Amino acid sequence: MAAAGAGAEGPGGALRGWVRDFVSGLQDGRAAEVAAGVKAGSWTILEIVEALGSCLENTEPRTRGRGLQLLSQVLLQCHSMLQEEEVTHLVLFYENRLKDHHLVIPAVLQGLYALSMCEVLAPGLAVSVLKAIFQEVHVQSLPQLDRHTVYSIITNFMRTREEELKGLGADFTFGFIQVMDGEKDPRNLLVAFQIVRDLILEGYVLGPFVEELFEVTSCYFPIDFTPPPNDPHCIQREDLIVSLRAVLASTPQFAEFLLPLLIEKMDSEMQSAKLDSLQTLGACCTIYGQKELQEFLPSLWSSLRREVFQTASEKVETEALAALHGLAACLSRSVLSSDTEDLLDSFLTGILQDCRHHLCEPDMKLVWPSAKLLQAAAGASFRAGHRITSSVVPLLLEQYNQHPQSSQRRTILEMLLGFLELQQKWGHEDEEESALLCSQAPLCSVLFSALTDPSVQLQLVGIRALTVLGTLPGLLAPPDVQLVVDHLTRLILHADDSQSCMAAMEAAGSLAPIYPGAFTGRMVQRLAEELQSEREEEGRRSAHSLRALAAVSTHPGIVQETVPVLLQCLQQVPKGNVPARACDVVAVCQSLQRVAVQCQRDAESCWYYHQTVVPCLLAVVVQAAMQENAHSPLGKLLLEEEVLTAMVPVVSAASAHLCPELAAQSVSQVVPLFLDGEVSFLPQDSFPCPFQPFQGGQHVAAQRRLVALLMAFVCSLPRNVPIPQQDRLLQELLALSCSCDCPFTATAAAKCFAGLVNKYPPGQQLDQLLETAVNRMEAGLAEGPLRTQALALLLWVTKALVLRYHPLSSRLTDKLLGLLGDAELGPAVADGFSLLMADSPDVLHKGCHADVRIMFRQRFFTDNVPKLVQGFHAAGPGVKANYLKGLSHVLNHLPRPVLVTELPTLLSLLLEALSCPDCVVQLSTLSCLQPLLLEAPHVMSLHVDTLVTKFLGLTSSPAMAIRIAALQCVHALTSLPIPALLPYKPRVIRALAKPLDDMKRLVRKEAVVARGEWFLLGSPGR
Repeated sequence: MAAAGAGAEGPGGALRGWVRDFVSGLQDGRAAEVAAGVKAGSWTILEIVEALGSCLENTEPRTRGRGLQLLSQVLLQCHSMLQEEEVTHLVLFYENRLKDHHLVIPAVLQGLYALSMCEVLAPGLAVSVLKAIFQEVHVQSLPQLDRHTVYSIITNFMRTREEELKGLGADFTFGFIQVMDGEKDPRNLLVAFQIVRDLILEGYVLGPFVEELFEVTSCYFPIDFTPPPNDPHCIQREDLIVSLRAVLASTPQFAEFLLPLLIEKMDSEMQSAKLDSLQTLGACCTIYGQKELQEFLPSLWSSLRREVFQTASEKVETEALAALHGLAACLSRSVLSSDTEDLLDSFLTGILQDCRHHLCEPDMKLVWPSAKLLQAAAGASFRAGHRITSSVVPLLLEQYNQHPQSSQRRTILEMLLGFLELQQKWGHEDEEESALLCSQAPLCSVLFSALTDPSVQLQLVGIRALTVLGTLPGLLAPPDVQLVVDHLTRLILHADDSQSCMAAMEAAGSLAPIYPGAFTGRMVQRLAEELQSEREEEGRRSAHSLRALAAVSTHPGIVQETVPVLLQCLQQVPKGNVPARACDVVAVCQSLQRVAVQCQRDAESCWYYHQTVVPCLLAVVVQAAMQENAHSPLGKLLLEEEVLTAMVPVVSAASAHLCPELAAQSVSQVVPLFLDGEVSFLPQDSFPCPFQPFQGGQHVAAQRRLVALLMAFVCSLPRNVPIPQQDRLLQELLALSCSCDCPFTATAAAKCFAGLVNKYPPGQQLDQLLETAVNRMEAGLAEGPLRTQALALLLWVTKALVLRYHPLSSRLTDKLLGLLGDAELGPAVADGFSLLMADSPDVLHKGCHADVRIMFRQRFFTDNVPKLVQGFHAAGPGVKANYLKGLSHVLNHLPRPVLVTELPTLLSLLLEALSCPDCVVQLSTLSCLQPLLLEAPHVMSLHVDTLVTKFLGLTSSPAMAIRIAALQCVHALTSLPIPALLPYKPRVIRALAKPLDDMKRLVRKEAVVARGEWFLLGSPGR
């Protein structure tokens, strides 16, 4: 009724009514309605002021305050609609009201804040407003929100009226100091610190108030703020620390006041104060010069030295070293004139004086702290590094020779290593001025002696140091390089410890690109000879030689020497020169694969490797297939599944990174080899019989096994490389995968078919090809001895289509879901869901350019898990386990965030899967549940009784892997809410006593950890 009455009086009557409602305190929402009226054009700001007339002139401060509050709230929403003349009148009005009663001030400030955002503010008004605030308002007596409003007004004007404010000169700085002085609220301090930083960085005049500005901000240093619990503003101590540090380290003008403060806080007992001071000093060093630091350098060095020599905190030591590095860098940047003292040189002289003698002490107590200080300073600049390194390295070399014990020598060598690594940073600046040149001979002598020392740990440090030295230009003479190579070769071949051997291989890989000639002429040759002479022993040195040849193949010239040596090892197997085992051939293939991966970085090396290795590899295995047909036992070795599986990644890595032109050239040779028996491109083209792996006959079974290498090649090519006779090849692969009685060959053909289908361009041809494949699969799955092969083809084709989101994938997936109820194939189908979801190592992954869409797992889960659940409920008792196994495989490969959101609907099935007798199901389900206990404790706690019972039962499983997984889940249960677990604590502790006596150490280890956590459950402080 009141609203209707107001409307009847017209817009003016409604406005006056709403003003009365607001001013009387009856309806605060009227301000929004009045603002909406202004936006709609129902009335103007002037009309609002007129409607407020009696309120604004009322003798009661509260009434005046409410009237101004209404006007200010309207201005906050409508300030962009104001004209310049209106803004001017309002500013003058509000300025005058700053002299009013203190109850009115908050509303006045709110109005001025709204006006400070007006783009049409006339020149001079910003200065006028701020002067009025500085003169009339005692800011620190205001509530927090009103103080924040003042800071916001200043911030707005600094952003939009910078030149006007700068015209105030130092008066503006002094006025702000008065505003900020005494501020305590962290919300306001963040804004105030930003204003101070802008004052300094934007070039406002500080005048005689530099010290006052420093005092008004530095009084908060160091920050000791602790946020209250459940703080809605989320202001952290670190926010204030970073903001204050930005102020203190913003100008060199603060140096004379700040540095004594930092020294005082560094000498305090509070670790937080030490850390904050050291970090602030480091920040200051980026803008200070030697003029600011000169007076305080002795005191700063004294404090920093003490923090490193006597520190009880690794954090404090790290920050002290960083601050020392910053000081030395700051002094290094200073430009010297003829009459200026070189402060860097005197500063470094003091550091050397205080630290050098500790390096010579017999007990070596302060050796490491001294070395850290010296290295921190040396790393600041080339000049600092040269000065310290040239003084310290000869001393360390002398100390190395004076200490006979390996442990002491190792410590000294680690320090030398630190200085060598610093030279890597500056070594490129001037080779002729390297600080290590004068110590080159004794340094090499020390490092060579470390490599011959019986101590493995000393050898390891020596190898690292020698590697760094070798990367520094000009420090290894040709004879020294040869010695380095010989030492590394000796360690690779004859080291008693595998650590030294592996370290030597790594060092060889790092140094070989720098000295390819030395490594080719000495190490590669020696390794090849060793392989030749030691092959009959089938020993460790042959394996080491193979790995070393791969490790050193990091330069194109070396690759051209090592690849023939490795291929020779393969070529000699079928010739019968030496007896060999499958593991020997696998070791050669692993080395070839590593070389292939290293060649991928260089296009020239990649093509050389491909055109050398792939034809040779094919020639060797084709020859072996011919020998196998002649019933040669040596031919069988290269055709074993283990060996062919090791060759697959070699061919794949050799082909995946070819450019399209070279890949097309290669594929035009390899595909005709398998389809037409075209062997002319192979190094050895005289074979006893035709190579026809896709033809029928009694003697082609061995040849068919080589389809695995065809798969590795064609499935690794980029998608834009055309494959000759692709449709014919696909038909042959399809037929082979469904008709071959050898599981290895059939699976290889199925994977090759699937890899090509995944990259096949969409269209009618693909649809026809898939329809043919589906018909063949359905016929093979219906009955007969080759159902397993048909299932393998179905799984791989389904995976190929699922990855690329092909519409037929849902039909094939439904076929798999239906087969879960098959008594014969059901378990294999369930395991196949793992194949569908997991990354395949040889085909259908991004490394071989497969079409893999993002989030394909999530899509598969959404489309098929409901069907799995439905099928489980409808299945008979004999096949329910298949559905559970399939479900657990899908969930195990699903991203955790997705799984957590679906957990409530699937948890009952997962719990049922724990009762399934199938060990694979149990293990997969436990692996799935363990992270969910940590990530979704509240959902899991609803089933705590069942979880405890199931997990404890599985701790007695016959399978060790299940016992371990169950104990890990029992441990993870402790992350659930404690009140839900406490009733089960005695029961779990009793049950975990049994696995403590398990016969397997790994089981006992998990039991100890889990039982300890349950013992502590509910303890104070947990």
